[in-house]
Order: sequence, then structure tokens, then C-alpha cells
Amino acid sequence: MSQTARCQETLHRLAIFDEGFVKAGFGLDLGHGSTLDAKAAALLQVAASVALGSSAVCLQWNAARALAAGATKDEITDVLLAIVPVAGLGRIVSAAPASALEYDVEGALEEPNGQ
Repeated sequence: MSQTARCQETLHRLAIFDEGFVKAGFGLDLGHGSTLDAKAAALLQVAASVALGSSAVCLQWNAARALAAGATKDEITDVLLAIVPVAGLGRIVSAAPASALEYDVEGALEEPNGQ
């Protein structure tokens, strides 16, 4: 199926609320004709989870999936920085400790710059 036909089919299924399509992962057959690889899709899911204000468990799960797909902690951090203008700094600060990056915000606030 061509990319254009695939895009049209995806939009059609989303428009009619095709539950089977949703349960099947929104048609993301990554690696089989998709323009996104698994790592890019996982990083986008981290960004969406943060922007939506998802729970810590969801953020950890999405970050772990991104790491498993080959993303680095630096790439996840870059995603967080990239969405600050959209999601707002407060969401990013709230999400950082929960994103499986193992950064101790409370410890950093207690002893800034190692002092």
C-alpha cells in the first residue's frame, strides 16, 4: 500500500472511531512501510505523555519503552527540552523525576552544585 493510501486509510479509521484499529496499535506497523522507526515512535510517546500530564507510572513505562527501542537518556532529555514551549516548564519539571532518567530532584535542591 502506498504511503498516501496508508495515510488516507489511517485518517478514515480514526474519523470513524474504528475500535479494532485502536486496539491493534493505531496501525503502527513499525518496520513495515512506516516512516517512523520504533525509537522515534517511542520518543514521541514520551513527549505526548509528558505534554498530557500522564501519571508517573505512564511516564516511566514510556521512557522504559523508549530506552528498550534504542533511545538514550540524552535523547529522552532532549525530547523533554524540545517540548517545553508546548507543554510548559512546570510539566517538564514534574515529569523529569518520573521519566526513568534517575535524576534526584530533591537531592539536587538540597545541595545545589555539590555544596
